[in-house]
Amino acid sequence: MTVFSDLQKISAKEENEAGDYFEAEFEKERLEFLSAEIPFHREAAVWGAKVLYHSTQLYLIRKNTAKDLDKLIPKLKIPADTSSILSADLSLRFLPQIASLLHSADSHDPLIKILEDILTQFHYSAVGYHLDLEKVNWEKELKNNTYRKLYLERIVEKRAYELAEIPYINKLLMADFGMHKDGYWRDLKIVEHGD
Repeated sequence: MTVFSDLQKISAKEENEAGDYFEAEFEKERLEFLSAEIPFHREAAVWGAKVLYHSTQLYLIRKNTAKDLDKLIPKLKIPADTSSILSADLSLRFLPQIASLLHSADSHDPLIKILEDILTQFHYSAVGYHLDLEKVNWEKELKNNTYRKLYLERIVEKRAYELAEIPYINKLLMADFGMHKDGYWRDLKIVEHGD
């Protein structure tokens, strides 16, 4: 990423090039999905890249930018489905680091709330970052087998205890670990599921 001394506008040509780049990256990551059923969502990937790019710029350049936050960090106008979540994740997975840096610099920065709202909607990208996800219906959220597998793998990779101790997710993890639980995550508690 190139960082300028002033906020830069993204041209249509740059957006198109970014879309091509992210499509190639998505195809590489799809090999890990072990599933061809999830298509690349170009609009979501480019939107995620814009959010990350402008967030990074705004972390570094804050002179007279408060009025432009909504223009620079736009809302995604498409539903968050498995395709858009995984496509946007190519960039949004780095957003928690920017939010953490902003918290350290100024915990009252209005950009933090905007980024956390995005991460709450695209919480797969925020695994390991504290968010209020009480309203998530996990059974519905993780109904796609490929997405569920990727989500659980990310929870284990990030050692995201907060998510791993949600009863439904804990049950899925324990079923995946089987009798090899200690090999995967020795100190993860088994949570009572109440079912």
